[in-house]
Amino acid sequence: MNDPILIVDDDREHLFMLKTVLGGWGYDNQTATDGAEAVRLAQDRHFRLILMDVRMGVMDGLAALSSIKKEGLNTETPIVIMTAFSRVPDAVAALKAGAYDYLTKPLDMEVVKMTMERALEHSRLREEKEAGLFGGPNILLGESPAFKKVLDLVELAAPTEATVLITGESGVGKEMVARLIQAKSLRESAPFSTINCAAMAENLLESELFGHDKGAFTGAEKRRDGRLKACSGGTVFLDEIGETSPAFQAKLLRVLQEGEIQPIGADITEKVDVRFLAATNRNLKKEVEIGRFREDLFWRLNVVTIDVPALRDRLEDLPGLANFFIRQYALKNHKTVKGLTQDALVAMTAYHWPGNIRELQNAMERAVILMRGDYITAKDMPLNLAPTTSQTTDELPLNLDMLERLAVEKALTFTKGNKTQAATTLGVTRKTLAAKLRKFGVNWDGKD
Repeated sequence: MNDPILIVDDDREHLFMLKTVLGGWGYDNQTATDGAEAVRLAQDRHFRLILMDVRMGVMDGLAALSSIKKEGLNTETPIVIMTAFSRVPDAVAALKAGAYDYLTKPLDMEVVKMTMERALEHSRLREEKEAGLFGGPNILLGESPAFKKVLDLVELAAPTEATVLITGESGVGKEMVARLIQAKSLRESAPFSTINCAAMAENLLESELFGHDKGAFTGAEKRRDGRLKACSGGTVFLDEIGETSPAFQAKLLRVLQEGEIQPIGADITEKVDVRFLAATNRNLKKEVEIGRFREDLFWRLNVVTIDVPALRDRLEDLPGLANFFIRQYALKNHKTVKGLTQDALVAMTAYHWPGNIRELQNAMERAVILMRGDYITAKDMPLNLAPTTSQTTDELPLNLDMLERLAVEKALTFTKGNKTQAATTLGVTRKTLAAKLRKFGVNWDGKD
């Protein structure tokens, strides 16, 4: 893995145990025995994650956490606090001070591993967001009417406390829309937690969200708070909500209606303050009709619906999105890329893009890696970028001239008739574009 991890604990035996276990998992570990030493190390090296005890001698974990955050050292690095079960208030204080999560001693190493993996994924997503890669609101580029509707709804819904249901095909960027809502909301600085409902078995999903009591099931050796409690005050994004069972849906409905959770095996309920965003690629109305999704939960989730269009329905945005990915992957792979050739743009425009933006991202990364010249050509594209056979003759141009004409017309539409910008988008000179317009008999009265 080679992810640099800083482990901080004044109990040397416990520190050695953690270093050994994490090293066995493949992590690059560095250790410190007090908070002051941790702050010094954070000044000299960027860590992907800091695992830190609370009660230490020279400087305790809370003071070190505050110092690291205040002085801008590893500011975005997730810091996971370790504390004795009897000192959970310390952990709550740490979360308020900016800690990512906390672990109670004695440590359950399976919980440690799961928490670290989740924290590292959070760290990677943040770094990708800052770098402009897929994973941040920067990818929400587009001037097409279909996508402007999405952005308009985000602006209206974000500042409210409304639950938002985000729909659309796989790969259209539903999580990015959720993150944009969070970034524009009053909970912007509070935690944001993503749960992929399709990736967990039902019992694990319930435990992850609601927490569990000691002895609630085999392996539950101690009480564990769930994501909803840890994320109180923030936003929880439930991806693939349509994949959940009716039993889970009933428990989620209670949270939405009453604002309270009941950990597995517990006799009492606890209040939580969480805003919910949910996403699905299913038609939930149809799921309700056939009895696979609770109607009452559907209406609770569906206060505001944002339908993210498929890439094929916003082709005006394709050149901008493609060039965005090209710039990022060229930088990442230390390559010089001047742009797309006309034949590449033609092939991309004619393609159906069943995988949407996720597929476009993959195609541009592969093209940047495989290209041989200064420009990306159609030959550099993945082989599956050939027009799909499922498209009808009305949807699919039948020869190269028709494909070229379609690309020219879409480029002019995208640039609102500006011929100079259209030529740049197509990767040709303005003179070449003028020749194409004459060839195709296109009379386009636009800007120079």
